[in-house]
Amino acid sequence: MSGSADTPHVRLGEAIARLSALHPKRIDLTLDRINRLLAQLDHPERTLPPVIHVAGTNGKGSTVAYLRAILEAAGLKVHTYTSPYLVRINESFRLGRSGGGRLATDDELCAAFAACEQANSGAPITFFEAKTAAAFYLFAQHPADIVLLEVGLGGRLDATNVIKAPLACVLTPISMDHTDFLGDTLTSIAGEKAAIIKRNVPVVCAEQAPEAMDVIEMQARRLRAPLHAAGQQWHVGVERGRLVYQDDRGLMDLAAPKLFGRHQFDNAGLAIATLRAIDELKISHAAYEAGVINAEWPARMQRLSSGMLIELGPQGSEIWLDGGHNAEGGRVAAAALGDLEERVSRPLVVIAGMMANKDADAFLANFAGLTRHIIAVPIPGQDNAMPPERVADAARALGMRIEIADDVESALRAIARLAYEVPPRILITGSLYLAGHVLAINGTPPA
Repeated sequence: MSGSADTPHVRLGEAIARLSALHPKRIDLTLDRINRLLAQLDHPERTLPPVIHVAGTNGKGSTVAYLRAILEAAGLKVHTYTSPYLVRINESFRLGRSGGGRLATDDELCAAFAACEQANSGAPITFFEAKTAAAFYLFAQHPADIVLLEVGLGGRLDATNVIKAPLACVLTPISMDHTDFLGDTLTSIAGEKAAIIKRNVPVVCAEQAPEAMDVIEMQARRLRAPLHAAGQQWHVGVERGRLVYQDDRGLMDLAAPKLFGRHQFDNAGLAIATLRAIDELKISHAAYEAGVINAEWPARMQRLSSGMLIELGPQGSEIWLDGGHNAEGGRVAAAALGDLEERVSRPLVVIAGMMANKDADAFLANFAGLTRHIIAVPIPGQDNAMPPERVADAARALGMRIEIADDVESALRAIARLAYEVPPRILITGSLYLAGHVLAINGTPPA
């Protein structure tokens, strides 16, 4: 984009830089800063449309995508706040309107961040806190029927957890991640996530490990929150390639999600269960089916069918992109690859780049039975990225053939030089930051 200092894009970048510089000297999760800033903004979080609050480890974004697609198919206007973004910050802010939402413009974000910056008066604040306050400020100014609000990190002390009475609280699968902030046991992590549950508000949860489910059930009982749990109050499955959902109100036979992988049936089921748990909503069968079919969420087992990178790989190869970055994310991506292999067998090459605080061994172990060829790459522009040599060490320990490339483009060129009898299937994975970089250089940014 133009480098003129007067463009909204440049002004937005400057505002982000100024707010990022106010980061506290040490990272401490607290709601004090966000509450102070929201008070200075005259509490926009109190004038929002009704909120559906979504926490969990994996599947949050996809579940929100299904919720939004179903609600929009029902004719509702839906504001959506998600994180992290892949290519540009506008992706985090979607404004509801008739006929479907749109990303907030640079001008709109400039105005929201300017209001937050002025109200904050230079006090310490994390950028996620300022970004969340900007979302509330922006959403409060635009009428809508529902806000979909995705937790950034954890739940209990996440900046989004200032909403006192949401329509529903949603918990996607909980697994080990962010142990430096949330604790090093599944029980402690589940406690942080389950803290979004509010008194008398329906809580809808995906299937969980027993220790996580124990925590959720205890919190729901304590707050008298009606619990709608997968495998108990509702069920979702695959029959003849279709999504079959059942609860005490009946059975729905729906077309399969467009998003690829068995786990996407579970995410869609969680979205359906959430909307059916909210008495105020009356959604038609047609809207449920349209939402399941039409939901899109980039960099989640996304096949790249066009763009610059297609030309670099071997002719006839498949290139898939997935932002999975923890053990459970690796498991669902590997399961999806297994499904692909059953349909059309191809050799698999994994191009992996990860952040330094992730468990490369646990992530890559999921692919050990599917490939012996890993190419480790850096993540451009990320100071906290894991050196490719560390990714390589993890792959070597699993008995994999390992190469190191300077970037994704070089990795694809290296694969193209190999003599494959059948064009390979290539998965680029390990980080949402890497996925965002790939979409940007490929020329296929999220809309």
